[in-house]
Amino acid sequence: MATTTRKTATKPATTRKASTKTTAKRSTTRKTAAKPTATTSKKATAPKAAKPGNETAAAATAAKSAAIASAEKAAPKPTVVTTTTPALTAPEMKKKELIDVVVKRSGIKKKDAKPVVEAMLAVLGEELARGREMNVKPLGKVKINRIKQLPNGRVVMCKLRQNDAPATPAKDPLADAAE
Repeated sequence: MATTTRKTATKPATTRKASTKTTAKRSTTRKTAAKPTATTSKKATAPKAAKPGNETAAAATAAKSAAIASAEKAAPKPTVVTTTTPALTAPEMKKKELIDVVVKRSGIKKKDAKPVVEAMLAVLGEELARGREMNVKPLGKVKINRIKQLPNGRVVMCKLRQNDAPATPAKDPLADAAE
């Protein structure tokens, strides 16, 4: 083992004359200590088997296994949730096709339906851009999950929840009053 110590000796510079120079000598010695290598291994101990004279350990083990068994019976059975991906049956619907479907269902003229559909789409787009949640009964509930800004626009990730039951058109109270 090599022992080295480091000492630095300096002379205090309380009064210093302009013509005198003081230099400090250094003597370096290093002390290197080797780290002791201790190898200790811990062995895993197996649980002690119940001996005929040790009834309390046997009772504790039996109680523990009974508690685990009852917990397993009381726990609900896990169910597997599968997600279905919708199959696309037709190409995406454009605004012109939407207006044609609205005209066909409502029975009004195309020149009257077009500004209404365009205004409705504009309002929906503006509200989605602001991050507002919507609950529009026939469409469903729209919830904004995330909005990502891109250089050429914005991506809005949203979740749409719809009821399984088809929406039956309710009687419009204003229609009855008009007749």
